[in-house]
Order: sequence, then C-alpha cells, then structure tokens
Amino acid sequence: MIAKQLSVFLENKSGRLYEVMEILEKENINIVALSVADTTEYGILRMVVSDPEKALKALKDNLFSVGLTDIVCICIPNEVGSFSKASKYLSEEEISIEYMYAFALNDKALAVLRTENNEKCIEVLTNKGIEVVSADKLKKI
Repeated sequence: MIAKQLSVFLENKSGRLYEVMEILEKENINIVALSVADTTEYGILRMVVSDPEKALKALKDNLFSVGLTDIVCICIPNEVGSFSKASKYLSEEEISIEYMYAFALNDKALAVLRTENNEKCIEVLTNKGIEVVSADKLKKI
C-alpha cells in the first residue's frame, strides 16, 4: 500500500519545471499529483507518477537531483470533516504528518501523506475504514 513519490530539486529559474514535464512526457509518464514548495534559491517538486522508477532514471539521466520517497495516499469523501477524521485518527496514535498535498474531484478527495511511520499510518487508517490507495490504483487515476 505504500506508494512512491519523486522529489526533484529545481533551481528557481524560468523553464526548469517545463524541462521536467517535457522529460516525463517523452517517457510517456503520467503525473497523478504534484506539489511545488520553494525557497529563494530552489524549489522541491514532489510528484506521484505512473512509473516512478522509470521517471527517476529519466530525470537522473538528464542531470536532475531527484529521489524516491515512500508516501501514503488516501481516498476520502469530498465533504466537510473527512480529513479532520483521518488526521484525528493519526493524532490519537501519535503519528506525525511531515507534509501532505491533496486535491478533490466531484465526490472524492485524494491526499498524499508523508508520515513518520507510513506502515503504522496505513494500519491505523485502514482499521478506521479509510481507503488507502495502492500504487497500482494510482497509476490508473
């Protein structure tokens, strides 16, 4: 149930994000979710993609500083209080969320979580009836 996320370090320079997108397009790799966090000198592009290993190789071959990170993706109803419940369950078990990004479409919301203990996160949320999305299912979204 643990999925992989690419973390790409980018200079804050025009066109760098496009270069990554172009490489992934040429490799026929779909981007399922992404987040960009920046500082004054560089940014961190975090992405869930259809083929993380292939994307990692392609980006490294093009001299990008990139790594793979384990993440958990959950699917919850797109309604008030849904993420509150999920975060409450994790808080009760003292599982810290290091960072997350999320999006909603129609009646569902997906959240990508990086926690201090992904295995325990999966166990807790699954036991509470929260859907944890497998890496294979993410490829088809």
